[in-house]
Amino acid sequence: MSWGFLCDLLSGVNRYSTGVGRIWVAVMFLFRLLVYIVAAENIWKYEHDEFECNVKQPGCENVCFDHFFPVSHIRIWALQLIMVSTPSLLVVFHVAYRENREKHHNQQLHKSPRKIAGGLLCTYLISLLLKIGLEVVFLVLFYKLYNGFKVPQLVKCDINPCPNTVDCYISKPTEKMIFLYFLVATSCLCIVLNLSELGYLIFKHFTKCYLKRYTRKSQ
Repeated sequence: MSWGFLCDLLSGVNRYSTGVGRIWVAVMFLFRLLVYIVAAENIWKYEHDEFECNVKQPGCENVCFDHFFPVSHIRIWALQLIMVSTPSLLVVFHVAYRENREKHHNQQLHKSPRKIAGGLLCTYLISLLLKIGLEVVFLVLFYKLYNGFKVPQLVKCDINPCPNTVDCYISKPTEKMIFLYFLVATSCLCIVLNLSELGYLIFKHFTKCYLKRYTRKSQ
């Protein structure tokens, strides 16, 4: 999945989103995708080459790096962006199916093609729940893999083939930690936005159903 496809996907979903949903798309595009492409990739570009230990034992630096960074921060970040955006495909596929069905029957089944209602509402709610779940899963994964969201300047390693406990130094720790905090903050913001949109749509749906029932009774 290319970044261009991801941008097109977010733009397509934006047509059928609520106001809160459009804010989510803006946060994903401006504060997460662009920051990743423009800045984050460069910071982690040479992380393995710039990881140094105070011993020249062959293989020591490699095993220590693999121990402390089993998966690169930047790769998990990229995977998170892709996975969190993927549930939006459910909405895109649903809309494409609906439009194809309307075209096949040569009729307009929905007066407002961008209105979130009926089957589209269910699909949209499922996509929101999946987004929230994936955001939480990746935050927990980050925390578990790296024992928190901090990037230390120095780590101590005593794994074979290192001859003893050696000191290993991580490049640009402060800069990396700032970006990790930014990642966590934007993820939490997206969770809040998704929860807000979920609550808004559910409240709107039940309010609409209640008003319909009340109108029928009054008649």
